Amino acid sequence: MVDADQTFVIVGGGLAGAKAAETLRTEGFTGRVILICDERDHPYERPPLSKGYLLGKEERDSVFVHEPAWYARNDIELHLGETVDAIDRTAKTVRFGEDGTAVRYDKLLLATGAEPRRLDIPGTDLAGVHHLRRLAHAERLKGVLAALGRDNGHLVIAGAGWIGLEVAAAAREYGAEVTVVASSSTPLYSVLGPELGNVFAELHREHGVRFHFGARLTEIIGQDGMVLAARTDDGEEHPAHDVLAAVGAAPRVALAEAAGLELADRAHGGGIAVDGQLRTSDPDIYAAGDVASFHHALFGNRLRVEHWANALNGGPAAARAMLGREVTYDRVPYFFSDQYDLGMEYSGWAPPGSYDEVVIRGDAGKREFIAFWVKQGRVLAGMNVNVWDVTEPIQALIRSGAQVDTEALADPHVPLVSLVP
Repeated sequence: MVDADQTFVIVGGGLAGAKAAETLRTEGFTGRVILICDERDHPYERPPLSKGYLLGKEERDSVFVHEPAWYARNDIELHLGETVDAIDRTAKTVRFGEDGTAVRYDKLLLATGAEPRRLDIPGTDLAGVHHLRRLAHAERLKGVLAALGRDNGHLVIAGAGWIGLEVAAAAREYGAEVTVVASSSTPLYSVLGPELGNVFAELHREHGVRFHFGARLTEIIGQDGMVLAARTDDGEEHPAHDVLAAVGAAPRVALAEAAGLELADRAHGGGIAVDGQLRTSDPDIYAAGDVASFHHALFGNRLRVEHWANALNGGPAAARAMLGREVTYDRVPYFFSDQYDLGMEYSGWAPPGSYDEVVIRGDAGKREFIAFWVKQGRVLAGMNVNVWDVTEPIQALIRSGAQVDTEALADPHVPLVSLVP
């Protein structure tokens, strides 16, 4: 029974943590809610950092989940710029801040997110080497891209994932020269496979981006603390004034690991292992957002999803579970991207090797199409590119698990809704 004497603590001030705090109040919880964030900024959403805000099309205030006054108005005890050092599961306390303040919890939510992976090569200490994860990173990078555009400067991006490509698009819009170095054979290989990656390669080439596939950075060359070039393992050397490391993100599990909570296997993305209620191996501790790894019955696998929709929905689901509500977290993974004049949405989960074929509905050459990743006639994932209002039927097809006629699936004249059993 939840009552006013209870204390719920949330560690992590991203979207998942902020939406969990909001949900606790909207669901009627009257107890103490403590939200601890190691950043000094109020909780914010991350997609604008590589999209609208980075491009200068959105104001800084637009990224915040709530206006600053919302937290006091809803009696949320917000601790900004403070790090949680330890969890004592026996005493049910967390210790945080420079003075080692200890606070007792009845329920604890870990929404610690992920952090950018570092390049383990010489030269990463140079001033022109960047990462993009936090608002402060985006603010710095925004100025860098503008300066590169003014001075015809060169940006080398290590990694051809979503962050790498979105920053490449932003850099070209500012007028900077861009080279993307990736160990894969196509962009976005781990998500889209080889069939669809070339769509994005051609898009970026049309806008002047140079790709160097099948290679890794081995050294960032500098002088007087500044970047001059980036060298790859095949002997190439690319001129550079700045370098962005966009080689993925690692779940922030150190706190959970030190507390003895069960972690997911690294082969499945790592993270904190949770059940269908987002509950960890400790029944009073939950995890949500980028750091949580949950078994998805639909795909028969443990997933860790690093996208906005997972934080948006996972935080509230965890909050309801903490309140004792019946919760089964099994949402179809979803994300979106905007690059130049291409907008896309992706639903599902279909890494290379998990599907038999990719079915295209529409014109991939014109970049107006829907792609379906199919195994034995069953849709595992779908991506709509410059085609809108189809996410619902795509997700319904995925959820149904039913075999579909792939010829009908490819035919734009057959309504998608009619293929859903």
